Amino acid sequence: MLCSALFPLPAETLDRAPRLRVISNFGVGYNNVDLEAATARGIAVCNTPGVLSGAVADLAMALILAVARRLFANAAYVRAGGWSRREPPPPLGWDPAGKTLGIVGFGRIGQAVALRARAFGMEVVYHDLVTDPVEGLEDCRPVSLEELLETSDVVSLHVNLDPSTHHLIGARELALMKPTAWLINTSRGQVVDQQALTAALQDGTIAGAALDVLDPEPPAPDDPLLAMENVIVLPHVGSATVETRAAMRDMAVRNLVAVLTGRTPPSCVNPSVLERAASR
Repeated sequence: MLCSALFPLPAETLDRAPRLRVISNFGVGYNNVDLEAATARGIAVCNTPGVLSGAVADLAMALILAVARRLFANAAYVRAGGWSRREPPPPLGWDPAGKTLGIVGFGRIGQAVALRARAFGMEVVYHDLVTDPVEGLEDCRPVSLEELLETSDVVSLHVNLDPSTHHLIGARELALMKPTAWLINTSRGQVVDQQALTAALQDGTIAGAALDVLDPEPPAPDDPLLAMENVIVLPHVGSATVETRAAMRDMAVRNLVAVLTGRTPPSCVNPSVLERAASR
């Protein structure tokens, strides 16, 4: 099966496909699949990491620059005729240089964001299970999640969604952030307790949020986040470039064909089942 990483495949669905041998996700995430159920049934689950890291990191950096320079607010001001009428413009932005970027999840995408942020003069701290120095990023400092939240001017989320990261950022975590800080989320919507985030934005607990992902997707038309001036919401476009989507497609197909022909796929999240999947 070749499918989007957003297509849900719970155990009940897998039970209806007794001959299924492989689920090849078109995307890096695999939280759409009941991995334990797939593994128990000998179904290989594949994904497409690496090929989309640059595109997602570009978007995260673009959102950081957009909130720093108030690009969306200024564009709306011009489009609404405020400039033509010589009305007061939006408040001034701020310089990224010298600010602290806290990256939650320092895998491929998190590291790619760090490289881009350093080019803009930002200091980088990160929180991850792995704290070993990363070649070329030795000046990026590992810290606890609490210290990251308390000290960062921008917090950018880059973790996989699993039980340990579901609502990783909730009311308690948001309360630790600076009132001037921004939250950037290009990972998965469920990593953030959206109700708690809405309250924090309404109360001024944090300055704002830039979100490429929500919970649920798409949002309800009356979702309060959509009406807030200090929130940017994009329709899950982290990997949405021609080049990246082509690379994801090619890798997903190679994963699928490899499993069906008894070879090792480029990326499998439960490789222990490959032999069983090939023989089914």
